[in-house]
Parts: sequence; C-alpha cells; structure tokens
Amino acid sequence: MEQRTLGLNGPRVSALGLGCMSIGIGDVYTSSVHDDDAAVALIHRALDLGITLLDTADIYGVSELQVGKALQGRRRGVILATKFGFVGTSKPGIERVPNGRPDYVHRACDASLKRLGTDTIDLYYLHRVDPSVAIEDTVGAMAELVRAGKVRYLGLSEVSSATLRRAHAVHPVSAVQTEYSLWTREPEEELMPALRDLGVALVAYSPLGRGLLAGRIQALEDLAPGDWRRLNPRFQRDNFERNLTIVNEVKELAKEKGCAPAQLALAWLLTKPLVVPIPGTSSVTRLEENVGAVKVRLTEGDIARIDQALPKGAAAGARYDDAMLKLVDQ
Repeated sequence: MEQRTLGLNGPRVSALGLGCMSIGIGDVYTSSVHDDDAAVALIHRALDLGITLLDTADIYGVSELQVGKALQGRRRGVILATKFGFVGTSKPGIERVPNGRPDYVHRACDASLKRLGTDTIDLYYLHRVDPSVAIEDTVGAMAELVRAGKVRYLGLSEVSSATLRRAHAVHPVSAVQTEYSLWTREPEEELMPALRDLGVALVAYSPLGRGLLAGRIQALEDLAPGDWRRLNPRFQRDNFERNLTIVNEVKELAKEKGCAPAQLALAWLLTKPLVVPIPGTSSVTRLEENVGAVKVRLTEGDIARIDQALPKGAAAGARYDDAMLKLVDQ
C-alpha cells in the first residue's frame, strides 16, 4: 500500500482510506453492515490490506463503537479519524443542526473517545461549520484538545477556502474532508489552490459518486425504498438517466484499461498529490476491489481522455438538497 502525508506536518497514512459510515449508520444506503462481527471483519480485512486511515463520525450510528471494537489489540499504526459538530433537534423537519460551541467541542470529544475505546483521536474533524459561532472559537477549542493530548491533528469538513485560512491561522489544519470525484469537481476551483498554499490534504469522501461510478447501479429500482440516495438530486429520475451516461463513459475507459470502473475512478483521484480517497463499503469483495486501484497506473494520455470524457460540471443535478447545500462551503 502506498503512503501519503496528511498536510505538511500531518501523519503518514495509506493512500486509500476506509470510510466507515456504511458499517454503522443503518439503512441510509441499500447495503449496510448491521452486525458487529461483520463490521469488525470488514475493518480487519482493510487493515490486512494495508489501509491505515479509518474515518468515522459521532453521527454515524454505532460506527464509532464498531470501529473501536475492531481496533482492540490492533490500534497501533492506525490513524483514527472521527468527526463532531452535529446535534439532534426537536424542530419539525430538521433532524440535526451544527454545533461548534467551544464547550460542546470538549463534550463531543470525550464522548467519542469513550465510544472508540481509545485515549487519543489521531485526526479530529469539525463535521460542518456552525454559522452562529466564529470558526476561530471552534478551532481554538479543538486546539485545546491537542494540548490536552486527546487529539493529535485537526481537520475540517466542507469548508470554504476563506474559512480554512481563518482556521489555519488559529491552529494548523492537516486535512479538509469534502466530496470529490469524477462527477464532483467543485473543490478544484477555490479549495484546492488554498490547500496547496497552506499544505493541507484533501480527504475525498464519496469518491465513487455515492456508488454510481462503480457501475453496478443501473436503475433506481436497484436502490432499496429507504435508501437516502433516492432523495438526492443526482438520483432523481431525469438526472439519474443523464448521469448514467457518465457511468457508461467510466465503464468503457475502465474496460480499455483492464480494470474495474471503481478502480479507474479511484486511480484518477490518486493522481492528485494532495488527495486521499476514503471509499466506504459494506462488502469485503468491494473493499478488495477498491484497494486494487493503487495498482492502476494512469498515463498523462489516460488522464487527458478521462478529463475530456468527464469534464467539470458533467454531472446532472446538485450534490445535495437545498437544506444540506446550506451547510457546505461555509
């Protein structure tokens, strides 16, 4: 497994990480791991394959508990990342709201440490910016966790380049987590130049376009009735049909390259020096397929063909609904 550094002074991690939402959050996706033993087996297989970056969050159901269970006796060498910043609400139609208040930062960290069964979180992210709290105050409290030895490195999720710069001035930020893939390339416009300038890594979630770029979803009926993606704009019927053309392009290019579509999509991300993709899966087979992406070598010609076939803005529909879009690029 190749290794990369998260930020100028961040930890060394595997070039490919494992997103752990699918193993703990229940029925958000059609395929989810509900059994603790299966979740532990999946994580152990990831570790055996050389993955050292595990990414979870306090809102991912029982994911932190399952990750903690899997790391009993195997914590050494693992870069454990989790996120905080959402709290439940009783407001009608609003399930969660951001909370970046300094006092909550400390409470959230202590709760995650307990669930994870560890003394230290390697990489602690603010999941979403709280617009009612200055980012300097939130990151200042996160920096206190570093000084207390509870956290080693700090990260932010779905932030604007301006917010990143303000946060980085308070305490070095090692990584920014955001959606980035062949059909979500907005980070290239403003965020990535700031990341390069500051020496911050981009941890790419949903690097397979929420599963669509893997080429196995061919109809909306392939998704369970309660699958969250059915409500996502890119999976609405007209947009979905248009986005299948992107999938077909990826499948054709992958066939020519002699690899799986998911491997091509991940290999494209791995050509970006700052980027560490964290594909999530509930399947050991898919996990092994994803790891195979590190062996796919794309030439400059391959990359040019991919960029021509799937230019920026190719995807139809917004990546989130209006309510969630208000919480990104803050």
